This record gives sequence, structure tokens and C-alpha cells, in this order.
Amino acid sequence: MIDLRSDTVTKPSEKMRKAAYEAEVGDDVYGDDPTVNKLEEVAANMLGKEAALFVTSGTQGNQIAALTHCRPGNEVVLEASSHIFLYEGGALSAFAGVQPKTISGERGAMKPEEVAAAIRAEDIHFPETGLICVENTHNKAGGALVPLENMKAIYDIARENNVPVHLDGARLFNASVASGISVKDYASYTDTVQFCLSKGLGAPVGSIIAGTKEFVTQARKWRKRLGGGMRQAGIVAAPGLIALQENVERLAEDHDNMKVLANGLANIKGLIVENQVETNILLVNVAEAGYNADQFLNVLKDNHILANAFGPNTIRFITHLHITKQDVETVLNVISKVVNK
Repeated sequence: MIDLRSDTVTKPSEKMRKAAYEAEVGDDVYGDDPTVNKLEEVAANMLGKEAALFVTSGTQGNQIAALTHCRPGNEVVLEASSHIFLYEGGALSAFAGVQPKTISGERGAMKPEEVAAAIRAEDIHFPETGLICVENTHNKAGGALVPLENMKAIYDIARENNVPVHLDGARLFNASVASGISVKDYASYTDTVQFCLSKGLGAPVGSIIAGTKEFVTQARKWRKRLGGGMRQAGIVAAPGLIALQENVERLAEDHDNMKVLANGLANIKGLIVENQVETNILLVNVAEAGYNADQFLNVLKDNHILANAFGPNTIRFITHLHITKQDVETVLNVISKVVNK
């Protein structure tokens, strides 16, 4: 199968497996795992933050951030199609006891003036604004880059109102490679940041959240409360170190492969590319080709290609380190034959 469902489907490299086997380990709940400690130190330095914490997933990282920043009854301002709002099981309300205040963005970017207007005034009838969340790259917007100047403007507004900003940077390194802007520069306009090791970076498990030392100390307790305290976690942290050391620059290959795929599909009559392709995500509407999303996925699967539905008539493709130029050519040939039969 050529698997274009997600960049989470990657398999660890032999070097990652060897690093896991040889990892020096200890009990991470006691802070005794040297490999986890090294991963957290490396990640914090890359992001320009005081400290970092290794967590099991991006969702857990985002929810720990909300739990640490907010109190029950607070309100969280975030983009209407953000991952935290749409795809994390309502955890903001279920765990942190906060309510979301959504703003419809443009390609994932909220307008700063609308963020400012969403921050609650002091009033006995209103919830306090406890957190502002941004997402970069933006999944639902097709891997769109949220401009650094947009993040800066929102951060400045947040600081004026004493509201923290959290970045869901699940694919932050994709944003950095595509834009040429360092992850440290992106993170500088946030109080806390989460990024995934297990997406395009290719590690088998885990994410990082980072911020001040005080934030990470509190976040560590929330991780424990959520059942995320791990013991000899160096075995899974070691591949994360390899991911940061070796798999960042190669994200450009995923972006290049996706642009070839997008250009090819855009030239097939009946297919409409719905997003501006900047990174490794492509959204294609198949309605004019006579299919709905489920029908098209079944045809792809019959031809040994996997993808995901992203709406009634929209297919989402994601490239990753196991997708080659030859795979892209194969996908284009198959889809051309299917649509033009």
C-alpha cells in the first residue's frame, strides 16, 4: 500500500530502533531517565524555552497546557477549525472545565482584531479569558502556514491583556522548513508550545510541550494526573532525539513531493485542489469527477492507495518520509486512469 492517510503512519528507522535498544534509562517520574532528560533539554533549546516535558501525544500536550494555564470556568479563544477544538474529543471541557470561544480564521489564521474583541471584559456574568491557542501549521486549512507577523500581533494583544498564548505546533517543524523561519522565532510569540515527534519527524511515539520552568513543573503534575507519568521512557525518547537530529531538514522532501502530487491532480479534469499547498497536506474535492469521498477512497484502496476523507466530497493526502517520488508518480497514474475511465 502507498499510505497517504497521515504522517503518523511512519515506521521507526533502524537507527531509531538501535537507539531505543541501547538507550540509557531510569524512572522518568522521579526525573531519573537520562535519555528523556536529554530529549527535553534539546527540545527546550531548539524552541528557546526554559524547559520542556516529554508527553505521550500532541493531544495530551495540548490538554496539559490548557489544564496548567486555566481554571475551571475560564474561556479559551481559538480558531474555529483548530485541532484542539475539532479533534480532541471535547477535552477542553471534559478535563479543564473550560469553554471554547471560536473565531473563524483565514487559512487557519485568526484576525488579531477579532482576538482582541473576544477577550472578555471584567464582568460577573462573563467567564475570564484563560488562554489563547494558535495552530501552525494548520491541519484543517490544509497544512497552511500561519504568518509569523499574525502570531506576533496576537501575542502582543495577549500580553496587553495578561492572557497566555499556547501554540499547537504539532507540525511546527513543517512550518519552519517551508517558511525558513526558525522554530525558536515561532515559539518566541507564545508562552507555551507543543510539537509532535510522531508525525513528519518520524518517531514512533511522543510529543514535547515547552515553556517556563514554572509551567513545566505544573505541567508535570498534570501529566501524572492524566496517567502520563512514564517509567523507563528513554526507550521511546531515544527515537525522538534521532528525529530532531536527522529528520528536520528532510521535511522539505515531503513538501516537494506534495507539490508534485498537487500539481498533477489539479490537471486532472473533475478534481479540484481546495487548498494552497505549502507543506505536506493536500485537500482534493472529487465531486465533479462523479464520486463522493467514501466512494473515491474505496477505489483508491482497490488500487493499493490509502487516504482519508476530510468532508463529504473531499480527500486528504499527506506525504511523509516513506513516500517517494515514484510513489507520487504511481498515485497520479492510478487516479488519472480512475477519473478518466
